[in-house]
Amino acid sequence: MEKVILALEDGHFFYGWSFSSPVKETGGEVIFNTSITGYQEILTDPSYKGQIVVMTAAEIGNYGINPEDDQSDRVWVNGFVVKDVPNLYSNYRATQSLKEYLEKNNVLGIFGVDTRAIVRILRTKGVMKGYIGVGDISPAEAVRKARSIPDISELNLVAEVSKPQIYKWTQKSWKWPDGYQDQTEFHYKVAVLDYGVKRDILRLLADRNLELVCFPYNASAEEVLSINPDGIFLSNGPGDPAVLTYQIQQIKKLIASEKPIFGICLGHQLLSWAFGSRTYKLEFGHHGGNHPVKNLKTGRVEITAQNHNYATDESKLPADVEITHINLNDNTVEGMRHKNYPVFSIQHHPEAAPGPHDSFYIFDEFYNLIKECKK
Repeated sequence: MEKVILALEDGHFFYGWSFSSPVKETGGEVIFNTSITGYQEILTDPSYKGQIVVMTAAEIGNYGINPEDDQSDRVWVNGFVVKDVPNLYSNYRATQSLKEYLEKNNVLGIFGVDTRAIVRILRTKGVMKGYIGVGDISPAEAVRKARSIPDISELNLVAEVSKPQIYKWTQKSWKWPDGYQDQTEFHYKVAVLDYGVKRDILRLLADRNLELVCFPYNASAEEVLSINPDGIFLSNGPGDPAVLTYQIQQIKKLIASEKPIFGICLGHQLLSWAFGSRTYKLEFGHHGGNHPVKNLKTGRVEITAQNHNYATDESKLPADVEITHINLNDNTVEGMRHKNYPVFSIQHHPEAAPGPHDSFYIFDEFYNLIKECKK
């Protein structure tokens, strides 16, 4: 363990200790996550690229790490901040500790920091840039480095997390006692635009016997349509959707093709732009597994998993787009559907991983939409 300093761009700074030290400094946008479990899935969610994640739960790491729960092929967070990390872990599926996992992925993890104080600052002032340094670094120098970090809105982070080649996905969800199984039948072909897609999203689509062909983030509409898909899925991903102007133009073409389209998180935000609206940055974002969302069609309240810093500008949505879900904490748009095209989207993460399973039905809606359009 080595002494560390975490500094925020507004001048606040905190001391703690490193528990994984392959690197000696890191920086990024500091956000907090309210999930009490699922730290491995959070670490490997590509949507966290560019961010330092502060966990609000007091103890993180007590059930270790296992190779089956990763949401991608590596850890994407720029840094990981916890109040306490245990020396021992206990779970029958675990194969290594959180410390070993972060060291293997060259990610700086720190503990012993007053995470409650950090969260109160972020809730009051909003997310801000931060810097973590190991060793004898003065507060003034740490704050200076925090302020020098590029803003996420200036970066195309999707280009860093999307796989560069076309690939197929056939793995279904984990089931006791057999683990993961591959698909044995395929009903409809779906083109997936991989902006940093989570594996559990792909697994839930595969559970519904959808043949998944995944395209890189910079694929053209013509390339996607060349496989004659029955449906199109727009994935989650990191960063500001406003910088993805090429992707927005391609999505407009895909909408015009009248193929069924389903978007999650970043995919939802990109559809907002393609519809003619825009997005804006939330004060401190939605990150966690306990966010209430109301389905306006059924009146049912779902507890959802969320991870986004941007929201759809409701006032600029055209009249032919209806809002289907709202966030009950701040009334932001959580779902929408086009009235004239078979296109809909969800802002939160219906696959959870980690989080509640209240919204699994949304994947059935996508399947049924494809089935209806094929008649």
